[in-house]
Amino acid sequence: MFDNFKGHLSTVTGHRRKVREHCFRAGIYWRGLMHDLSKFSPTEFIPGVLYFQGDRSPNEREREVMGYSKAWMHHKGRNRHHFEYWTDYSPVTKRLEPGKMPDVFIIEMFCDRVAASKIYNKEKYTDDMPLAYFMRAKHRRIIEAETAAKLEFLLTMLSKRGEDETFRYIRRQVRLGRRGAADWKGLAAFRERSTV
Repeated sequence: MFDNFKGHLSTVTGHRRKVREHCFRAGIYWRGLMHDLSKFSPTEFIPGVLYFQGDRSPNEREREVMGYSKAWMHHKGRNRHHFEYWTDYSPVTKRLEPGKMPDVFIIEMFCDRVAASKIYNKEKYTDDMPLAYFMRAKHRRIIEAETAAKLEFLLTMLSKRGEDETFRYIRRQVRLGRRGAADWKGLAAFRERSTV
């Protein structure tokens, strides 16, 4: 059990460090500092240790064993960089519907996904892995359309152009967004191509 404790703690702290680096490169410093602090709560940390495997999220194993992941439900309800946080009852449809995420949380979600790919794939990581992971569940995911398009756009940019250009693009959006003028240049053409 001590090995699980050590492994999970190392994974969580390594992941937070990597996300913080990415958030700083993106210009969203506060999000990097606050990222995933709930993982240290007993509700998330204890199952993380119990179900630790090292090559995938312990939440997946907890889900296999229990039929649900209490740690994940706690986590997604406290961390706005997860699109599941933005699900609510629609006053129009009277059903649970995905809501549009603010750009800052989409950018943090991008940083989170890239960092998770790096942590779990270690030295085998390549810039196309976060996109491949996203695409595997694309048609099953319950996520608001514009939110999904922006995330896929950034992951595709990372895959084709690399980190430096992608983070340069993101920093521009963050600067423009602070002035209320984010333009997501290239997104419309990307959406058009990806629906063909």
